[in-house]
Amino acid sequence: MKYETEIWAVDPQYPDLALLARAAVRLCAGELVAFPTETVYGLGANALDAGAVARIFAAKERPAADPLIVHIADMSGLAEVAADWPALVAPLAAAFWPGPLTLVLPRGPAVPLAVTAGGDTVAVRMPAHPIAHGLIRAAGVPVAAPSANRFTRPSPTRAADVAADLAGRLPLILDGGPTLHGVESTVLDLTSDLPRLLRPGAIPLEQLRRLLPDLAAASAPGAINAAVLRSPGTMLKHYAPQAELWLFDGPDPARVLAALAAAVTQVRAAGGRAGLLLTREAAGALGPALPGPDLVWADLGAAADLPDQAHRLFAALRDLDSAGVTHIFAQAPAAHGLALTLRDRLIRAASGRVRYVEV
Repeated sequence: MKYETEIWAVDPQYPDLALLARAAVRLCAGELVAFPTETVYGLGANALDAGAVARIFAAKERPAADPLIVHIADMSGLAEVAADWPALVAPLAAAFWPGPLTLVLPRGPAVPLAVTAGGDTVAVRMPAHPIAHGLIRAAGVPVAAPSANRFTRPSPTRAADVAADLAGRLPLILDGGPTLHGVESTVLDLTSDLPRLLRPGAIPLEQLRRLLPDLAAASAPGAINAAVLRSPGTMLKHYAPQAELWLFDGPDPARVLAALAAAVTQVRAAGGRAGLLLTREAAGALGPALPGPDLVWADLGAAADLPDQAHRLFAALRDLDSAGVTHIFAQAPAAHGLALTLRDRLIRAASGRVRYVEV
């Protein structure tokens, strides 16, 4: 179905409750509404309406095997979507809800199987963004909301990103400006004997281990199995720009940047247009070695400011695509803290095209 997509500007801090109520009426009627969360923009539908959930998959061209996250406004909503939950939920909710933490729990009978990719677990989170929280509360139903983009594309952190991917595929986008974190929620599976990290996200693993010292780390990108598919965002090709992304990794940053520069030179010689997604320090080091007006540089921020890098990441990938580059070159972040989340997203954006540079 083709829509004339409306975009309503909403104050991100003090949203108009009457406007949110109008949007909630559309959700309750089975329509899709895109809205900002503190992580990325979500494509929302009534999570208890199988027909509305099907519209999410159609709009995103998302495979049915990829489950959705269900968003709730308060703890009473948990009983609507989860059949049971362990005692760990209470301290985790007290520490991180509302916020960018998703918990995988046993599916409640009211949740359509389409939401959970046919599985017996459901992923649940309580967003902190005033627009998301207010919309869900006004609707009075849990809201299934994956990122509001075409499947495998970089997640949207601005309303314009949503419109670029989905205009004509949904009736309404709530524009609350850029999102705060810029990367998706951290996903924990609480249905095993020990909690497991399924997807690194805005809350670093080390922060969670203060409450969960035995928390198991996520599988490496590409290690897809039935357990991993309890969580969205874990397929190897995900968050990918239209341009081919090459990710350079290795223990010696100087050698990594030298290999990256050589690859840029090779692509340019073959007639390609290169985009570079680098920290300011890396860009400063490479600038003299890569002159020319045909290069497109994307500022990932300062190397020490990981929250800012996360905030910039997906917007930078989309901006490089808009600039018409054929290849994007990036340096792999470290494998700890919030850098692990950035590393995960870039590996998936590269779809396996990772160049490991030996010392």
